[in-house]
Amino acid sequence: MPTSPFRYVHRVTYAECTVGNHIYHSRYLDLLEAARGEFLRLVGQPVLGLQEAGFIFPAIEAHLHYRRPARYDDLLHIGVSLTVLQGVRLGVHHRVERADGLLLLEAETLHVCTGLNDRPRRMPVAFVDALRPWLRTVPPEA
Repeated sequence: MPTSPFRYVHRVTYAECTVGNHIYHSRYLDLLEAARGEFLRLVGQPVLGLQEAGFIFPAIEAHLHYRRPARYDDLLHIGVSLTVLQGVRLGVHHRVERADGLLLLEAETLHVCTGLNDRPRRMPVAFVDALRPWLRTVPPEA
């Protein structure tokens, strides 16, 4: 695996926050999706290209562990690494930290590779080859 996970940077917008000035819980899923999309673009496998080739990766599980709230104007660093890369399954670990390193959220999403007809299909070889260096073989730090 590369020496560190892929990092996506996001500044919290007012529209993402509740009246209590923290990100509404479900909005984190949007941030994780954006981070995964940029990660795939970085490794040369953009989502649009996969979709045009007939491959999509719907989420079949999502586990989010909220540790602390992110607030309006916080600069977030979202780390992305892979936990599963096998057959039709793609597992992604996400770690959301404030710019000062404070851990805010950890999440795991599990995706299945399907065709546009929603039937499972093996991931393309070039896709697997591009992602393999990012596959984590040790558990994340607590």
